Amino acid sequence: MAQRFGGKHSPDGASGGLDDRPRDERPAYHGARVAPAGARSNVLFIPGVILALLSINDGAVGMAVGLAGAAVLVLGAWLLRDGLLAEAAFHDRKVARRPAIPRKIFAAALCGIGAGLAAWRSEPGLIAPLIFGGAAGALHLGAFGIDPMKDKGMEGIDTFTQDRVARVVNEAESYLSAMTDAVRRAGDRQVEARVERFVTKAREMIRTVEEDPRDLSGAKKFLSVYLMGARDATVKFADVFARSNDRAARSDYMMLLTDLEESFDKKTDKLLADNNEDLNVEIEVLRDRLQREGVHLDRR
Repeated sequence: MAQRFGGKHSPDGASGGLDDRPRDERPAYHGARVAPAGARSNVLFIPGVILALLSINDGAVGMAVGLAGAAVLVLGAWLLRDGLLAEAAFHDRKVARRPAIPRKIFAAALCGIGAGLAAWRSEPGLIAPLIFGGAAGALHLGAFGIDPMKDKGMEGIDTFTQDRVARVVNEAESYLSAMTDAVRRAGDRQVEARVERFVTKAREMIRTVEEDPRDLSGAKKFLSVYLMGARDATVKFADVFARSNDRAARSDYMMLLTDLEESFDKKTDKLLADNNEDLNVEIEVLRDRLQREGVHLDRR
């Protein structure tokens, strides 16, 4: 009797679409993310620029209306970019509040208003601007959708804990963003890729803390020390390497990232096991290591 072939690479494989391999066996691109605000949102800046250029040679009223429409279109495109970034951050997190400002909805409204002003410039009246403006707004919503309208993962968590989790996550994400920005100054693609892998490891732990915030104080201390140290070391390395192309500094920095990454792998489960005594020892060891590397952390 014929049997259907199956394996982890088959559509009905045992993995079920999840990457259940050990961390060490995952590829370098594991956790890579596509930029949420890409060309499809950036292209919406172009109509505003074109409208402004075409309005310069019009009369006073036509130029004023055209420039106003261009400003509205550019503002809408800018709001759309922010809305897409906020939506991506919302979907990346297990526990998240909906965006405070519905930027994508406002962007659609501004797109409609800008299109209406552009239509009025060519065909003064009420019917044409309403038709073109309504069509532009509807197409904008169809292309980009609306903002998340409900909180996610907040069931059973009180408001005070929600706010504390959000502050810890935002602080950790700010350190990771600063690391990514700083390492670009070094101009070394291999180091940038290595930092991206470290950021992916750190975000795995951040997501774990979001799912189980029972030891939030320990998590905050752990993340603050590790990520603040990693950020400061990255800034120091980028400045040195950009000036002198020091290969020894590069090697030391890569080794430090490896040590920190291994610490994240080992300590995620320990952090959630309420083993605070071991955690404090590990944090002090890390402080000593970073001080030897020339990174001094202010105790909080």
